[in-house]
Amino acid sequence: MADTKRFIDELRNAWRDEKGAALTYAAAADREKDARRRDIYLRMAAEEEKHAERWEKRLRELNAEPGPYIETAAEIQKRVDLVSRNPDVIASTMATAEGNADGAYVLLASLAPTEEDRTAFGDAGRAERAHDRVLRDMAPRAEQPRSALDRILGRERHVRGGGWIGQAIYGINDGLGAAFGIVSGVAGATHVNGSFVLLSGFASMIASALSMGSGAYLATKSEKEVHEAELNRERKEIKEHPEEEKEELSLFYQLKGFTEAEANAMAARMAENPEEMLRTLAHEELGLSEQAFSNPWKSAFSATVSTAVGAAVPVLPYLFIGGVAALVTSFIISTLAHFAVGAAKVVVTGRSWWKSGLEMMVIGLGEAAITYGIGILISPLVR
Repeated sequence: MADTKRFIDELRNAWRDEKGAALTYAAAADREKDARRRDIYLRMAAEEEKHAERWEKRLRELNAEPGPYIETAAEIQKRVDLVSRNPDVIASTMATAEGNADGAYVLLASLAPTEEDRTAFGDAGRAERAHDRVLRDMAPRAEQPRSALDRILGRERHVRGGGWIGQAIYGINDGLGAAFGIVSGVAGATHVNGSFVLLSGFASMIASALSMGSGAYLATKSEKEVHEAELNRERKEIKEHPEEEKEELSLFYQLKGFTEAEANAMAARMAENPEEMLRTLAHEELGLSEQAFSNPWKSAFSATVSTAVGAAVPVLPYLFIGGVAALVTSFIISTLAHFAVGAAKVVVTGRSWWKSGLEMMVIGLGEAAITYGIGILISPLVR
């Protein structure tokens, strides 16, 4: 249940981000005087809108309405300011946003309940990386050092580190939330019987940690296998239809601003080395590289350990004290831990740390209150 809710929350965020990106690209196209650049912006706006429609449809399949897309006055003003500035600033700014969106899809793929979802998020992530590369080529060559550094650091943070960092944060939250709820429920049902609480708490910790670890391993491994299968298909295409693949590569170069003659010459030179051509097409068309493949064992270790750490928090007081004192202490440290984990989510979401922490704390308190109440209700059956 917790995983499904988290998946839905992140999917809503992705839907909202795609809607915003589509509007930004459309606004940039309206202000753009260069026909080639305007066409690129319009294509990107259409693709972002398709992503938004897909996530909206998936949310409804999960019986979760995305809700109306409403921007605050500040967000609308930010978009107006963005498209009113130098068009080159728009390209470099949106390149950073596309890198961040790719990191969000890495996280969504790790939470996805089905293989179809993981494939969809992988496709969306590759599209965001392709947009990132095209936008960076559209940005001015003499980019300001501060802007260039911010863009590079933002991309490294979200694409390279977002996967395992996100799994660690959400692993702690999953373990903390599950164990807090179980401990509260058992405490209510057994009138704070320390032995029962300890047993149920540690059982929850082990089960949650193994479940999260195995899930992260399988999700990352599946994504890597899908990417490798795409590389093999691309290799087969190069072997069986070399002229079509050469034309495709030429079109990528033309999109980057080269003349048709220059692009054809570069593609022909690249075709002399099929493996180099494969690496180039994989990068340009699919957005794949060795750095794009996360290590399944690293993901599994991060998810397992972080979940176990989170699940241990509500149980620790019962190792040293008992009775109501243990329950109160568990309640206090678990509440603070929920706030800390929520605040830590800014590492992967970039949102307000105190709002995120407060939201997570309220959810944790609500979960504990519900399970404690259920425990009291069924306590007559526990003898």
